[in-house]
Amino acid sequence: MSRSTLFAIFASVAALFAAPGLTNAEETKPVMTSETNALPKPEKSGLLPIDGLNYYYAVYGKGEPLLLLHGGLGTSDMFAPLLPKLAENRTIIAVDLQGHGRTALGERPFTLEAMGDDMAAIVKALGYDKVDVMGYSLGGGVAFRMAVQHPEAVRRLVLVSTGFAANGFYDEMRPQQAQVSAAAADFMKDTPMYKSYVAVAPRPDDFPKLLDALGNFMRKDYDYSADVAKLKMPVMLAYGDSDMYKPEHEIKFYQMLGGGLKDAGWMRENLSQNRLAIIPNRTHYDVFFAPELTAAALPFLNGETKVKTWDEIVSEAK
Repeated sequence: MSRSTLFAIFASVAALFAAPGLTNAEETKPVMTSETNALPKPEKSGLLPIDGLNYYYAVYGKGEPLLLLHGGLGTSDMFAPLLPKLAENRTIIAVDLQGHGRTALGERPFTLEAMGDDMAAIVKALGYDKVDVMGYSLGGGVAFRMAVQHPEAVRRLVLVSTGFAANGFYDEMRPQQAQVSAAAADFMKDTPMYKSYVAVAPRPDDFPKLLDALGNFMRKDYDYSADVAKLKMPVMLAYGDSDMYKPEHEIKFYQMLGGGLKDAGWMRENLSQNRLAIIPNRTHYDVFFAPELTAAALPFLNGETKVKTWDEIVSEAK
């Protein structure tokens, strides 16, 4: 198997091109540092026992709570370029998902549904009744399930590079995803995914098991279209304009949420509560740290919907 093929395969899980720094609780390992993308010291961090797993979490900033969920083969450190802006007026709760970062894989099945339940339990354990949630790729799937299964815990939801069904990927992606397994572990030793994993994982030797878990997960077909209507909270969908999801899938997702079905009207009387953001010059593998993502997501998360009307602009110009 060639190196280029390996990178194509593992890019289909999610990309992790850097390992930003983070100062952790004493019971967790320090991550590799980077001066340009170093995370600030968290207000608090540690491990939470949830349904047989010990989830790593870190809390930054003060204000309305926002739960951040990273992509596959990554960690919460993936959001380092965006976190300072996000944490200016918010409490950020960053979690390492099952088998990722400082959270061990354990023996429990690896499913979006189980992790969705886990996130609701983490939020409750940290003392929050309701939070905003932003998830990327694998983390977006977990955020989706959390919102479907525990709508009372989610105020607003941002899904970044996230689909509602397996057929939303470009056709060539599915065979690549099907090849992910422990057999590729030795070939991954020089990749940033592996290096970042062993730098912080409580059980570094579990990397092949994580690849098997991800491979088994991605080989399964899924279709959550029946659950989309259960998302009653405001939802923003965000994608790169060169994402791994087909544009028609992204549009269908938005329409299933009630957006993009008709003109909003002169007075915005038909405007959907939900939003769709297509970020130019971004792919699935770099959209999660695009500055445009925070520029689009923060006003939505803050409930800002009013914009100046044409009449107001004309009046101000006089």
